[in-house]
Amino acid sequence: MSAREELYDRLCFMCINAGYELDQIKDSLYIILADYEITDRSTEIALLKEDRNEELVKRFLVAKMVKGCSDSTVKLYRDEIPKIFYKIGKTVDDITADDIRLYLAKRMKIDGITPTTANNELRYLRSFFGWCMAEEILTKNPTLKIDRIKCKKKGVETFTEIEIEKLRESAPDERIKCMIELLFSTGCRVTELVNIKLEEISGNKILIHGKGNKDRTVFINAKSQIAIEKYMALRKDDNPYLFAGGYSGPTPRRLNWWKYKSLVTLDKHLDTGSVEQTTRRLGKKLGIGRTNPHKFRKTCATMALKRGMPIEQVSKMLGHEQITTTQIYLSIDQEDLENSHKKYVT
Repeated sequence: MSAREELYDRLCFMCINAGYELDQIKDSLYIILADYEITDRSTEIALLKEDRNEELVKRFLVAKMVKGCSDSTVKLYRDEIPKIFYKIGKTVDDITADDIRLYLAKRMKIDGITPTTANNELRYLRSFFGWCMAEEILTKNPTLKIDRIKCKKKGVETFTEIEIEKLRESAPDERIKCMIELLFSTGCRVTELVNIKLEEISGNKILIHGKGNKDRTVFINAKSQIAIEKYMALRKDDNPYLFAGGYSGPTPRRLNWWKYKSLVTLDKHLDTGSVEQTTRRLGKKLGIGRTNPHKFRKTCATMALKRGMPIEQVSKMLGHEQITTTQIYLSIDQEDLENSHKKYVT
């Protein structure tokens, strides 16, 4: 059976399943197919395709590492981009905008991913193809023709002022109290928090090592300074990090292990999972709902904007590369709108 005949049979079978009368469509199918040259898909270059894609992805990852991207970012590219190319089924050189559109449509329709996830995958491809263009590997970037997928806008989820005070008052020990105050005061990421070294704290200033190895200085309020002092007064170890790593036994809540020099490691910091678990547990105890380090960051940014801090300064405080990233925190609720109307509109 020729490729044309096989395709004709498959189309006829599909139409029958869809409830169409075969007699009404078979002649039309022959006429339509007559305009096309149809051959079986060749698999002879599959190995070459995989080798080519693999080679370019490896070079791309090296470039990202040299640029200073974090290990987590590089790992994300390494895990996701090859899977996308495998599903598209083409060599990088042959991928078109239509191939990417079809891939994203299938991911959302068949795999059920959200528009946000689809946009993330598109972002990975944009980064990769942008690099290919810069390196003159390709002459065209297929992602430039593809717009971001529209997502339903969600309000920024933050803590209320009552919830902030509850979290502060309910901290079970000085270490957790210190974490909470710093998260509220600086808006830093959890990875940045655990990487703070004692020598990088000077009065109301802390040197933060941000994403992409970009350092910035953040400022802390009086509550945070006092919380650090009280916490450090109980530390007996020589670990250089503000939040030292160490004890990982089954009942850490019953033992303030960080007070004991023998239970603290010499040079490791607390892992991010421990901070996330600590904040989640405290929020659950207080009945606040979702409580994680990123919500503290959102709250810090939103509060700063509401109190009049220029968005450019908030962006710099958070370590955002682009101000558009900071703009997601510019949510205005009805109460804010009403108060502003009374103030500005006569």
